[in-house]
Amino acid sequence: MKNIDIAIIGSGMGGAMLASLNKDKNIVVFEKDMNLGGCASTFKRFGNYFNTGATTFVGYEDNHILKKIFDKASVKPDILQSEIAIRTIQNKKVVDRVGNFEEFLSKLNSIYYHKNNRIFWKQIKEIDEKFWELKHIYFAKYGINAYLKTSFFLVELLKKFGAILFKTADSYINEVLNGISKEYKAFIDSQLLITLQTTSKGLSLLAMALGLSYPFHKVFYANGGMGKIIEELLKDVNVHKKEEIISIQKYEDKYRLISTKDEYLASKVVLNSTVFESGKLFVDEDIKKYYESFSFSDQSAFVVYLKLDSKENFLHHYQIILNEIIPNTISNSFFVSISNKEDEKLSKNGYSLTISTHSKAIFWEGFTKEEYENKKLETQDFIINEFLKNFDFVKKEQITLSFSATSKTFNRYINRTNCGGKPITFKNILELPSCNTPFKNLYNVGDSVFAGQGWPGVAIGVDVLNKML
Repeated sequence: MKNIDIAIIGSGMGGAMLASLNKDKNIVVFEKDMNLGGCASTFKRFGNYFNTGATTFVGYEDNHILKKIFDKASVKPDILQSEIAIRTIQNKKVVDRVGNFEEFLSKLNSIYYHKNNRIFWKQIKEIDEKFWELKHIYFAKYGINAYLKTSFFLVELLKKFGAILFKTADSYINEVLNGISKEYKAFIDSQLLITLQTTSKGLSLLAMALGLSYPFHKVFYANGGMGKIIEELLKDVNVHKKEEIISIQKYEDKYRLISTKDEYLASKVVLNSTVFESGKLFVDEDIKKYYESFSFSDQSAFVVYLKLDSKENFLHHYQIILNEIIPNTISNSFFVSISNKEDEKLSKNGYSLTISTHSKAIFWEGFTKEEYENKKLETQDFIINEFLKNFDFVKKEQITLSFSATSKTFNRYINRTNCGGKPITFKNILELPSCNTPFKNLYNVGDSVFAGQGWPGVAIGVDVLNKML
């Protein structure tokens, strides 16, 4: 058996950032796929490159934890700031999510006017700003020191926000945006689905503020694909591609790892997999039961990949909000990411498009092969047709390549059916998993543990865990 100080299983955002911070140690990152990054990878198909899922790079700003991690790891990502973070289109009405508050508010009022719009969105922005001013963002369990640090963080939260912490998103919307139109509410909820994997129902005001403020921050496009950022993070790290860990067992005070290629003895193990899908890796019943105690998050994605031959100029990101639920999904909106025209890798042979929406993971199970393909094609065709309706200067014949992915596809390549972290609501906030576990030297990182999904959320979790290693 080969000895390892730290074994990181999975090369997603969390695993990659953590490995980069610890690259001088005896560390190995195991990745099942040939591409690095998990949901944030970039892959090649039919001679063209596409982003797997994640397409926005947010939080790379002074005084934000993400940039601090990249600076500490001496990694400078090849990124381009998006002038307009997201262009939302609903019934042909356009609202641009831009960083400038007054510009955004002016456009918002022209489409979704409400006398209290300024009050609502100013509060949302201020809550977000206050959160990122916190000096000790921390959450962990299982140990006096962990609980003590968590308590300090909670006290700081309480001092900073007071009663806001106990206010729900729905109550705040009803209070401030009384009589809000169905269309306006759909706009808000669709924004939250992108960032938090849920609508305003059951959310805390704090969570909603963080989710809706996403475009007030600098939003970047990753040149060469999101996977290029991951590759930069891992360039000086010992990475084993196309090597899957299939079994983990406690071995005295260490962990015995069996892969598809070899055996290893690791002093510390970090799982960059979802907590509710990690139990299947373990032989030990107590560890297996621990992970099985977390309820499965049936939230996944349906993604359409297109190659578009067009001379038009596009923004990087659009959100299309429809009046009906997309077939075989749980959403009435989809998110369109388009490669930069000058991107020599992604825009070779035309624009590379990733169009994603929300779907239940389990929905795609139990079909015959023919049934599965028919359902998949039904959803894909619907999304493409709606895309064309909202981009009427694009012709169907300009789409030179199209294919799609479901939860089954993600499981095949990146070992997870769930996509995006479990939505944090008042009902499940006390069940929120932390990066540490009851088992010595066994940890988790990624979007299914504190502080959730996206580059900023995962970066917070990485920062917390890094202090434990």
